[in-house]
Amino acid sequence: MTETLPPVGIDLFDVERLLLTEAAEPPLPPHDAEARDRAWEMAVRANPALFDGPAVACGGLERTGPRTLHLSWVRVTYRHYALRRVPGATALPSLFVNVVQPTGDGRVLAARMSPSTAAPGRWQLPGGSVEPPQDGAVLDESALAGQAARELAEELGISTAAKDLRLWVVTRGENGSVGLTYLAPALPEVAVRAAFAAAAAAERAQGREPELDDIALVRSPEKLVELTGPHADYLEPIVRRYTARG
Repeated sequence: MTETLPPVGIDLFDVERLLLTEAAEPPLPPHDAEARDRAWEMAVRANPALFDGPAVACGGLERTGPRTLHLSWVRVTYRHYALRRVPGATALPSLFVNVVQPTGDGRVLAARMSPSTAAPGRWQLPGGSVEPPQDGAVLDESALAGQAARELAEELGISTAAKDLRLWVVTRGENGSVGLTYLAPALPEVAVRAAFAAAAAAERAQGREPELDDIALVRSPEKLVELTGPHADYLEPIVRRYTARG
């Protein structure tokens, strides 16, 4: 028998095995679809950098064993999340990967989103939305680790093999959004800062604004209060769990 997990607050789940199943997107009444499209168009006018690309939403999350979760996923585009602005409509929770990048002295990297992003000024872990598989590929644990490694390389300039990332914890928080948090090998602070500076410079050389405009290394959750601006809801619990490992 499976146990449906209650969507309350910020939930953190230790996990050793993740089972994935694709599900169909629930049908949407025409009036909700029209309201969604209007909300999306307004969002794009406010931030022209928004792109209605393919994404993966969470269709459901269940515990099927002490450290096993079953996750059903649904193909959507970013337009789908404009349903959050439609009264009475229900949007599927988003699904994303992120990475805890520690330094050798036990600190954790937090990153700030650039002004042109969907969450300007927000402090969070490096990562991004899960993308659907292409050309007959499957979405499995290996593919998800690969996406997490790609986010780490694109945003921070840190090249870590997918096999060296360990799925460490699963979070569920704002809007029911589900995050798959991977733990990366520790690196020296100088290597982390040099990689980030080089990645940001490369983006600007191409005429693009980097997705992240600043990083900070924090030793405890109490240090997060020194980071001015909004914080991702999972950031404090994740930092607290990592720094309390002892």
